[in-house]
Amino acid sequence: MTAATHSPLFPQAPDSADAVLEGLDPEQREVATALRGPVCVLAGAGTGKTRAITHRIAYGVRAGILQPSSVLAVTFTNRAAGEMRGRLRQLGAHGVQARTFHSAALRQLQYFWPKAIGGSLPRLVDRKIQLVADAAVACRVRLDRGELRDVTAEIEWSKVTQTVPADYALAAGKAGREIPRDPAEIAQLYAAYEDLKRARAVIDFEDVLLLTVAVLQDRHDIAEQVRAQYQHFVVDEYQDVSPLQQRLLELWLGEREDLCVVGDASQTIYSFTGATPDHLLDFRTRHPGATVVKLVRDYRSTPQVVHLANGLLAQARGRAADHRLELVSQRAPGPEPAYAEYPDEPAEAEGAARRIRELLDAGVPAAEIAVLFRTNAQSETYEQALADLGVPYQLRGAERFFDRPEVRKARVALRGAARFGGNDTLLEDAVDLPSQVRAVLSGEGWTSQPPAGSGAVRERWESLAALVNLAQDFAGAQRGATLADLVAELDERASAQHAPTVQGVTLASLHSAKGLEWDVVFLVGVAEGMMPIAYARTDEQIEEERRLLYVGVTRARERLQVSWALARSPGGRPNRRPSRFLDGLRPGSGAATGRAGVGGAGGIERGFAGTTAHTPVVPRRTQRSPARCRVCGRTLTDAGEMKLMRCEDCPSDMDEGLYERLRDWRAVQARRSGQPAYCVFTDKTLMAIAEGVPEEEGELARIPGVGVRKLNRYGADVLAICAGQEATEGDAQG
Repeated sequence: MTAATHSPLFPQAPDSADAVLEGLDPEQREVATALRGPVCVLAGAGTGKTRAITHRIAYGVRAGILQPSSVLAVTFTNRAAGEMRGRLRQLGAHGVQARTFHSAALRQLQYFWPKAIGGSLPRLVDRKIQLVADAAVACRVRLDRGELRDVTAEIEWSKVTQTVPADYALAAGKAGREIPRDPAEIAQLYAAYEDLKRARAVIDFEDVLLLTVAVLQDRHDIAEQVRAQYQHFVVDEYQDVSPLQQRLLELWLGEREDLCVVGDASQTIYSFTGATPDHLLDFRTRHPGATVVKLVRDYRSTPQVVHLANGLLAQARGRAADHRLELVSQRAPGPEPAYAEYPDEPAEAEGAARRIRELLDAGVPAAEIAVLFRTNAQSETYEQALADLGVPYQLRGAERFFDRPEVRKARVALRGAARFGGNDTLLEDAVDLPSQVRAVLSGEGWTSQPPAGSGAVRERWESLAALVNLAQDFAGAQRGATLADLVAELDERASAQHAPTVQGVTLASLHSAKGLEWDVVFLVGVAEGMMPIAYARTDEQIEEERRLLYVGVTRARERLQVSWALARSPGGRPNRRPSRFLDGLRPGSGAATGRAGVGGAGGIERGFAGTTAHTPVVPRRTQRSPARCRVCGRTLTDAGEMKLMRCEDCPSDMDEGLYERLRDWRAVQARRSGQPAYCVFTDKTLMAIAEGVPEEEGELARIPGVGVRKLNRYGADVLAICAGQEATEGDAQG
């Protein structure tokens, strides 16, 4: 055995079954040793649920009670399944299957399809949106990109709730779904989508589950074969199962009860996808003899963070709230959560960015800091604020603001209006810059009032609204600014947005932060209208928003800052108030109004029958005409193609030697400044320079991605390299 195998990266497996149990707390140990009968683990955030269930499986295998090949552990993401497999290997439990529901079902379907149906399994389509678009064409329905996403989401919801097209309108109404179009029209599109799949002999992601359920229901011999293979089941994140996944689990089990489920109703935040905590909350009803173990010892967060999390749930209402868990921190005390009020949203973003810069300078790794917000449209302000201070970041779970299709199209429309606006009837009544922008973007889908409901249409509107708001702020800061000035401002902002780096501060929506954790978390935009979101109206929707904030709070290990802005833009009317969820919790907001005696402490319950259970000024750039391919002349809209000034498919005349010299120079600049290489110039910008070979500043300035700031800082070096000379030894810090 090499020395490396003794490192923390390669821990030695426990030498016995009993050694597997070492280091577990009493409740985790109970989970690990309860190997027979139905077991329900109610696990609060940060309580070590993955540790408990992997040690449970490993203990059973190492003790000879469970056969590795007979155990199937299922969860919801490939990342979680991979983590589970890795932990099981470290514990010496080799051969255990740990998969997502879809992965497990697809494996079975591929194996049994020739026997059950005959032939080979139809091709699985990775993305169904093109099929939905084709269905819309067949139905003569016009859908833009956002509407395509929303209709696709409705089809997915219908399938996981086992709703057929004929029943969609009734089911959607009963579920209180905020739907993007007339329900009859969505039902028609759904039916046409299914017809197209059959005609093309393809299946989608949801079909994998539906077809597996159908095979197991219709072929008892195949069902028995699966049950003979898998005799012991573990289901993680059980609060997120859909009715379809629950049905599949029941068919896997048959009449047996060797099942262990793990979940937390207080972390149910995906109901819009069909997930429901009812299966978790009803577990004792379906399995009266179940053992219930509650994990409440929080090993992730400090007592101060945990106190806030508990306070949030203490004010909750509804069935999930009745089953909340009272967390008890096992960590040393830390700083109290910080609350910050700002006059406007840009000031809030700048305040967060300054604090993050201080933390980085004090030695906190960038990867241990996160900024969490309610909607993806909020990201741009924080992207800009961090970029202005040279803070690297990565955007998780969403396209970067200037890469979003609606933002790209809006910039093209604004650029066209800036050039040809004198002939545009849309602008006849527009008297100032903000009204010009509103007029142009009205043709792209912006309206003075937001659309009803959530989903892609709302997100698209939010992105366009962010551009409208930016125009208002820019006009206020730059008196007499023109539409061309705003376009130049947007170009500069876009060129300053660089590819994400894994070493950066994480920017993420609250939904995409589920399952992750950081030392320092900034919860931003925690104001009425955003948290809870404006379109959350029913009691159930409000409570899910509260749970979403709870998930955000519990992502923090040591430091937490909660902030809000009184106005959207500088000089705006300060009519916002902090989120109602902070009432009684933040200083000066009065006493908490929690419900004493509600919730649960940790422990074990044995089963018995009958139990139920702000924006900087940037130098102006010259007005630009629409970008066109210098090879074929086509108007360019894609950001990458616009940097190259040619279509991706058109032939390149790049000087390879010049490109490599530019890359070498960039590496030196990056080392001097302590930044990632892309913060100097991106690869696409270097390719564009090597293709254009500019000879003077004006030519270099016309290359997208250069910008005034970088032209002043790096222009002399780049032009020297293009001329075959050596770059000057300038100050890389600028």
